[in-house]
Amino acid sequence: MRSALTTTYSQPGEKRSAINMTQQKNKSQIKTSSIIILVASVIGLLDSIYLAYVKIANTDIYCTPGLGRCDVVNASQWSTLWGIPLGFFGIVGFASLFLLASFGNKSKMLAPYNEMLIFAISLAGFLFSLYLTYIEVFVLKAVCQWCVLSALMMTIIFVTVIYKLIVKSAQLTNSGGNGNA
Repeated sequence: MRSALTTTYSQPGEKRSAINMTQQKNKSQIKTSSIIILVASVIGLLDSIYLAYVKIANTDIYCTPGLGRCDVVNASQWSTLWGIPLGFFGIVGFASLFLLASFGNKSKMLAPYNEMLIFAISLAGFLFSLYLTYIEVFVLKAVCQWCVLSALMMTIIFVTVIYKLIVKSAQLTNSGGNGNA
């Protein structure tokens, strides 16, 4: 089966129309991906702020009955790194992702690297979340709903940025590398 870009057309304007439709679809997909990254980073940021607050204020963590044992996870040795509550690392990571997704393309210095920065931060966050989830399930044998939410948001961002990079890569491939697919 031929793609829209390699099909022969009977009318001269048909090919241009198919290319324009592909461009519009790609732009729409990229915009939707950006919105998903923004929403997930805000949810992750709020979650991380709560986790950091609970740890530094030394207050009881709320855990919905039947959804885990947040108190066990929050009191464990794995709830800090170098003496810093993990919630602070989440704040930095999710805030960075939010700022890059919001303003990275507006900065001449960051724009060429923006997508790769978002990819790198989300990859690091995703891998660290996998490690922490392993600790929860297999070492502590306790799961924290707030930690799962953070891991889920980072996973959503990571998968979305991969999808976004694939769409942009296909766009560059179809345009011969000049970005005007």
